[in-house]
Amino acid sequence: MTAGKIMASMLVLVAVLAGFAVWYLQVHGFYEEVDELTGAQQIVVTRPDGTTHPVAIQGFKAIDATSSPIRYRACFTLDPAEAADAAPYPDATPLNGPGWFQCYSSKALTADLEAGNAKAILGQSEVHPDVDRVLIVYPDGRAFAWHQINDKTPARGVMD
Repeated sequence: MTAGKIMASMLVLVAVLAGFAVWYLQVHGFYEEVDELTGAQQIVVTRPDGTTHPVAIQGFKAIDATSSPIRYRACFTLDPAEAADAAPYPDATPLNGPGWFQCYSSKALTADLEAGNAKAILGQSEVHPDVDRVLIVYPDGRAFAWHQINDKTPARGVMD
């Protein structure tokens, strides 16, 4: 084997390993499961007047990552009447989650929002700076949550 073939083989191997590392870190590496009890206790809904109230949650499953404030995804059930007085979230955009977190599908959530089969509400404003927790609630009590960047940040370069 010539030196050129060895060098080319090494470059291909390094590229494959780097590609695998990037894929793994994006899809699996930084996510952690959220503790069921703690996570369920953190679910609140916000009324139009800005006050929040907790809701009883069942079957809570969630993932989050410290690497980004918008990696949070959750699936659970609740009594829809407990969220009936919640503030609507008009610009809800379900964010993609990792494929292995099977209870959450941004495509299905988006389609159901557009068809009016579910409603988006404000769970908690500013759960992180410039990030809201958005909930989607179905009439049968199924609910999903994610963190979404809000537009409350003033435009750069604009003077008050």
